[in-house]
Amino acid sequence: MMTRPEDYRSVYAREELLERLRRIRHVALDMDGTIYMGTSLFPCTKPFLASLREMGIGYSFLTNNPSRSIAAYLEKLAGLGIEATREEMYTTTLAAIDYIRAHYPAARRLYLLGTPSMIEEFEAAGYESCSEESDREPDVVVAAFDLTLRYERLCRAAWWIKQGVPYIATNPDRVCPTDQPTVLVDCGSICACLEHATGRRPDITLGKPDPNMLSGILARHGLQPDRIAMVGDRIYTDVQMARNAGAMGVLVLSGETTDEVAAAADPQPPLTAQSIEVLGRLLREAQG
Repeated sequence: MMTRPEDYRSVYAREELLERLRRIRHVALDMDGTIYMGTSLFPCTKPFLASLREMGIGYSFLTNNPSRSIAAYLEKLAGLGIEATREEMYTTTLAAIDYIRAHYPAARRLYLLGTPSMIEEFEAAGYESCSEESDREPDVVVAAFDLTLRYERLCRAAWWIKQGVPYIATNPDRVCPTDQPTVLVDCGSICACLEHATGRRPDITLGKPDPNMLSGILARHGLQPDRIAMVGDRIYTDVQMARNAGAMGVLVLSGETTDEVAAAADPQPPLTAQSIEVLGRLLREAQG
C-alpha cells in the first residue's frame, strides 16, 4: 500500500524525503503515544517492527518516563507481545544515574521524587534513597514523573531545593499520554510546582530533548546521526532531540500532539505522519 499525500507532511519534497529515509539504518522509538497508549498496543506496532527487521533496520526503545524499572518496561513490552532486551532500552532513570556519576562522583545519598520502581534502579546502582523524615542533607535532589507522589515528600523536596542542594530533573514532559479519562501530571509540571514554591529551576533537565539520549545508540551501532530516525509523539522532546543530535526527526500523531498543533509548529518537523504505520510504508518505498 502506497502512502497518500494526506497521510504525512514533510519539509522535504517527496524524492528528497525518500533519499533521506533511504539512509536510515536504525529507528529510535519513543514508547507511550508512539508504539502504545497507556496499556493498549497500537495494532500497527508489531507489523511495523517486523517490517524494520525485514528491511535490516535496527530499533531501540527510548522513553522519558522513568516511573518503571528497565525490568518492568521489558515485562510490559513482553505482555504486549514485544520481545526486547535490556540493551534495547534507555530511560531517563539511566540518564540521571549516568549524569550523577559523571558530575557528582562522591554523591551517595539522593532525595528522589519518583516511583518505587525508579528508586529501585537508583538503589541497584549503589545509591541511598533519603526519607522525608531525615534531617541529613542529601547530596542531590532528583525530581521525576512520580505516580506515587505524596504531599509531605514534595514539600521536603522543596525544602532541600531551597537550601541549595544540587537539583536535577529526569525529563521536561508536562503530561504523560494516557488512554484513560485523566491528565497524568508529568515531571515538567512537578518541577513547575517546585519552582513556584522555591524560585528555583532544576540545575539540569535530562531526557529528551537532550541529544545525549541518542549518543549511546549511535556509539553502540557505529552510526552517524543521519543514519538514525527518532520517532515520537512530541515536538518539544522527541523531534527537538533529533534536531539537537543532527538526526532525522519523525513526529507521529498517535499521542500527545494533534495535527493542528503540528501544522502550526515553527520550525516544522522534518516528517509528520499519522502513525508509525505510515513511516513504515515510507521506509519501504525509500528502499525501492
